[in-house]
Amino acid sequence: MLYKKCQIIVLIPIFLFHVVTSFAQQRDSRVREYLSPIRIVWQQESQLIQGAEYLLRSGHGQANLVNNELCKLSSTGQQHPAILFDFGKELQGGLQIVTGMPASHAPVTIRVRLGESVSEAMCDIDEVNGATNDHAMRDFVISVPWLGVLEVGNSGFRFARIDLLDDSAELHLKEIRAISIFQDIPYKGSFRCNDERLNQIWQTGAYTVHLNMQDYIWDGIKRDRLVWIRDLHPEVMTVNTVFGYNEVIPKSLDLIRDSTPLPQWMTMCTYSLWWILIQRDWYLYQGNLDYLKEQKGHLCDLLQLIMTRIGEDGLEKFNDNEGRFLDWPSCENPLYTKSFH
Repeated sequence: MLYKKCQIIVLIPIFLFHVVTSFAQQRDSRVREYLSPIRIVWQQESQLIQGAEYLLRSGHGQANLVNNELCKLSSTGQQHPAILFDFGKELQGGLQIVTGMPASHAPVTIRVRLGESVSEAMCDIDEVNGATNDHAMRDFVISVPWLGVLEVGNSGFRFARIDLLDDSAELHLKEIRAISIFQDIPYKGSFRCNDERLNQIWQTGAYTVHLNMQDYIWDGIKRDRLVWIRDLHPEVMTVNTVFGYNEVIPKSLDLIRDSTPLPQWMTMCTYSLWWILIQRDWYLYQGNLDYLKEQKGHLCDLLQLIMTRIGEDGLEKFNDNEGRFLDWPSCENPLYTKSFH
């Protein structure tokens, strides 16, 4: 009897696990790494900041009751301290904020600014300097808890600025860490020459595409965090030569196909042409004939649609509202430049 009860007890959590996972619509295959800042670039009202150096130590993401060896920011009615952190490299993700135990248990209001450069993390959104919150929030106000952990942000950045906004308040910071979210995949392709600057440029380009390989492949980790089919071809060729097969490419191609059923163009007519070229090059590099066969219906119908825009003289006859779009024009003829970006 006892043996049967033990069997039931063991089977219950297994059953519950299968029940819970059966409801999951998507599981994240990416990894998360936590990075402590490597330096403090700048401080505002530094006389109101104590122990900032503690935030440069490695953390573990857990609040505790000890409440020592932490950074304390204290504001007045007119003075509000701020700190700018450098996490050492560009990343895609957010911030983890671990707090301590100030005298007041009330949540504390802070402003967070993320930037790929020091100047971006220091600037305001004023419709003049180009800084925006489009696609990803890089400038926002939040409340942090007393003795807790809060994870915020989802953008591309290296630097982060934190301002204490409340008047006559105290903020205890035990840890500030960047959350780097990425695919943990090997670099199969490589490049090396006798020009170290050129080697660094290649590595930066490969790393940039790596950061864009998230749930889908994006145009950028800050803006645009979109499957931007017009710009996807150079990224796909980078994936082909540096990383090899990766599911984000067919997943992204399928997304834009399903989002724009025919006779719609994939935003613009030229974007649909790029989808065809990407399908060709993905097959030539990866040789996945089964995937290409899955595209046959859409490819054939799309090509038929394109043929209706070809005149008897062999020239394209796309309508002006169908979105001819070519980058970086070298011709100043208005007939052509109206189609250029």
